[in-house]
Amino acid sequence: YVDKLNQTLLIQSGPMYHNGLYHFFYQYNPDGVTWGNGNLSWGHSVSVDLVNWFALDAALQPSRSFDANGCWSGSATILPDGSPVMLYTGIDARGDQVQNVAFPKNASDPLLVEWVKPEYNPVIPVPADIKRDDFRDPSTAWLGADGLWRIAVAARVHDVGGATLIYRSKDFLRWERNADPLYLAHAAGMVECPDLFPVSEPGVEVGLPASGAGARHVLKMSVMDTVQDYYVVGRYDDTADTFVPEDDDDCRSWRRLDYGHVYASKSFFDPSKNRRVLWGWANESDSVSDDLVRGWSGVQTVPRKIWLDEDGKQLRQWPVEEIETLRSKRVNLLIPEVNAGGVNEIIGVMGTQADVEVVFEVPALEHADVLEPNWLLDPQSLCGEKGASVPGSVGPFGLLVMASGDMQEHTAVFFRVFRQNDKYKVLMCTDLSRSSTRDGVYKPPYGAFVDMDIEAHGGIISLRTLVDHSVVESFGGGGRTCITARVYPDHVVNGNSHLYVFNNGTGAVKVSSLDAWEMATATVNVLPDGLIAASSVGRAQAY
Repeated sequence: YVDKLNQTLLIQSGPMYHNGLYHFFYQYNPDGVTWGNGNLSWGHSVSVDLVNWFALDAALQPSRSFDANGCWSGSATILPDGSPVMLYTGIDARGDQVQNVAFPKNASDPLLVEWVKPEYNPVIPVPADIKRDDFRDPSTAWLGADGLWRIAVAARVHDVGGATLIYRSKDFLRWERNADPLYLAHAAGMVECPDLFPVSEPGVEVGLPASGAGARHVLKMSVMDTVQDYYVVGRYDDTADTFVPEDDDDCRSWRRLDYGHVYASKSFFDPSKNRRVLWGWANESDSVSDDLVRGWSGVQTVPRKIWLDEDGKQLRQWPVEEIETLRSKRVNLLIPEVNAGGVNEIIGVMGTQADVEVVFEVPALEHADVLEPNWLLDPQSLCGEKGASVPGSVGPFGLLVMASGDMQEHTAVFFRVFRQNDKYKVLMCTDLSRSSTRDGVYKPPYGAFVDMDIEAHGGIISLRTLVDHSVVESFGGGGRTCITARVYPDHVVNGNSHLYVFNNGTGAVKVSSLDAWEMATATVNVLPDGLIAASSVGRAQAY
């Protein structure tokens, strides 16, 4: 239901809000559905609501010696006068990764269709202590107390390891590297797509623009070795330009933004609603030949509002409210509980485009199975060992989505509760083992523990799952744990999918509420006439 933009790759590069429009720039191969060879460009789409999108011509394409072999990832920054500027990684004629700057040809054009790459690029060449292909992904810039702009750039430094470097500038032309890195990831190898942003006080959902000292910050990094996005809350010192995590110093043990199939995520501040919005890339997990048949590869997750949880340690994530404008037919399932082994169909909603919100209540937590200590180390493997078909004392209970009529294909999203001494641990899983009968499809288990005290919440835990054909996004415990999966069932070719609520535990589970909506399809490639006219006038004034 959310437009895939009908493009290739869709790794976000410079999301931003500017003059009443959301702009989405992304890695795009105009010549095919794979990475290609030196032709990566910046695709460009705009929206008034983060839901309905209009695809424009590519904003940046390889055209100069400093990006002759591709325009790779980067970020957008809004300057104090309201005009935008882009920083991006170019692969130059020698194959070096260098950092370049680009400006709109006409900042009064609301669509920002045309961009200019100054001839003085690159503004940051690859340093001598960094390999030519390990230096990329400049972040959104922020102003320090000294009036200088800062950006973070991902790198792998010789004899040091993965690093997030800080560069300072007063004019976006001349950049100076800080002596110390923002953060060193010694054991992680190459890290990518750094994102440093401030957060409000715990539990306050108001987002903050990029800034220096005065607030706690979140540092997010994408780690190539694991192909996962990790984040941690910490303190940023804008005098020393260093970041100190409040948790473990090894980024691979930090929390993950999404415990499923998401990588290279990017956030931006939305001043229209004072919120921080997160985009995530979910690439395909079937075959390249399937990509060629589809004619596109890679999708974006639903944009999510993010904020710091009341515990001050973890981020909460929730689909932006505009997604609810796609809700159409609603079904309210009135069942007081799901008995042991029970499966109840949610009838009346098209299962391939759905939004389901359910609140469960566990009446007898004390019956939960005992948690083995080693299970804490690898919740994903635990979800594989104790999948949806394996009965437990409290759980598994949750939803079966993208299910065929004979149940030969289905994706299970569920909770399972364990006892650990005098506390309880909630495991959340997305089980893809039966998601498709096709061969050659990646069907792993995904899982994580939900960091909440279910006993203090009266045994209540919520689950929201968005189903959009091959994308299943789930938010457990009010968005404390998120799992995105790609699924490719055969049955949807010939018919509709089904939705169920289930309980495979030995005790009954109460259902406090269950609401499901059939979701309309987002408008694609349509732009209000007023914007087209304004853009045409703006471009005419530029000549």
